[in-house]
Amino acid sequence: MKKLIALALTACMLLSMCAFAAAEEGTVITIVAWDANTTGYLTAQKEAYEASHPGVTIEYIDVSSQDYDTKVAAMLAGKDTSDIYMVKDIPALLNWYEAGYTEDLTPYMQAANYDVAGFVGMETNYAQDGQQIALPFRSDFEILFYNKDLFDAKGVEYPTNDMSWEQYKEKALAVMDDSDPSNPIYGTHYHTWLSTAVNYTVADGVNTLVDGEYSDLAYFYQMIQDLEDAGACMSYSEISAAGLHYSGAFGNGNIAMMPMGYWYVATLITNIANGTYNVKNWGLAAMPTKEGVAAGSTFGNLTGVCMNKLSDDKDAAWDYIAWLCGEEGAKVTAGAGNRPAWVSEGVAEVMSSIEGFPTDEGSKAALLPTFVAIEIPGTALSSRISSILGEEHSAIMTREISIEEGIENMNERVQELLAE
Repeated sequence: MKKLIALALTACMLLSMCAFAAAEEGTVITIVAWDANTTGYLTAQKEAYEASHPGVTIEYIDVSSQDYDTKVAAMLAGKDTSDIYMVKDIPALLNWYEAGYTEDLTPYMQAANYDVAGFVGMETNYAQDGQQIALPFRSDFEILFYNKDLFDAKGVEYPTNDMSWEQYKEKALAVMDDSDPSNPIYGTHYHTWLSTAVNYTVADGVNTLVDGEYSDLAYFYQMIQDLEDAGACMSYSEISAAGLHYSGAFGNGNIAMMPMGYWYVATLITNIANGTYNVKNWGLAAMPTKEGVAAGSTFGNLTGVCMNKLSDDKDAAWDYIAWLCGEEGAKVTAGAGNRPAWVSEGVAEVMSSIEGFPTDEGSKAALLPTFVAIEIPGTALSSRISSILGEEHSAIMTREISIEEGIENMNERVQELLAE
């Protein structure tokens, strides 16, 4: 694995040398980040950029993760001149923008003819009032994990990258096996989060979870309850009572499919290698979609970077942002075992070359989403809306109330909040 990563990084360095002009000797780019000393991809990014840009030094200013947004707000208000700030969440970024702390990246992008195609729409989540106030460099989007051995045992074809939700449901019912009550085989698994149950509604690029209208969630709630009733997945109440973590649940080897964020890949590879998990042969597929939604559409969260308006060297800051968020920086991020925001065949090649990743072409192709919607858009009310949806989600999934009642409550409560 180390050899593959080293080769990927070397390729990135060579290509980057050709793509960007050398900076002046002694240039220091300061980047404010969280947990910089313990985050592997930050080290990899620094080393790769410095190696391909002689005379440039990347200097991280480390801020603890739990205090990041609060401390950054104080730094910016105090006229800090660090060049780049990493973006942990969108509401904080919007606050920085409204206070006048962020540099508009649009002129830099236009001057460089910067291609945004690889972001598959994700960059729009960092746009405000016609300004591109940040760009993404990481995105852990939702993807479908599956256990090949369980599909093989039932003679059922593996999930594909263009499945509908109806086909997904059919496969879950076909693979399940409850003939041995002491060791049932489940067709699928849902963690207790709202996101793993119904957030797929935002993959159409039209619906959001902050608009106050949630009738579209009924489709997914009904599908889950049907699968629970058929014994094709564990019930929400059972999972909650047992405190069952999704990681160990799939790792146990008796779950055929599981929708989950891409970050689980690293955990899966590590625990299979050390013998902790029972699952051995696994694969990835794109999330299923509803009719009218393009195959490969999904949702996820973003990590990005913005330029400080008080930066002393904005050209150097832009050069780094362009590299980090584009294909070359993405390959470095991927080589460190993380999912970059940039989507391309080259990035997928680096990701799929990591030791332990599935070797089939379908799993590699699943690394090429066609559209990634943001899970919950950043607004001043996002956190309060999330709390409301989470409360009603729990009541629906424990069947304390009907799906219809829960959605009606969501609509009423969020609309009241929006009207305040």
